[in-house]
Amino acid sequence: MNLLNATPGVEYIIKSIETDDEELDSFLFTLGCYSGEPITVIQHIKGGCVVVIKDARYNIDKELAQAIII
Repeated sequence: MNLLNATPGVEYIIKSIETDDEELDSFLFTLGCYSGEPITVIQHIKGGCVVVIKDARYNIDKELAQAIII
């Protein structure tokens, strides 16, 4: 399941990041988004979602949300 299917307000653990784009993978890693880290979707918005990673909120687009497997 990816973040687009996540229930808002529920904490999930990131299982993997599925992308062939090393730049995208590196960007997510700088946000603290990698396997084993908790992530919570605050709300779904048009074109993506708002998430909390390590006490910081991020607005991520649909492509990023699909790459994050929970």
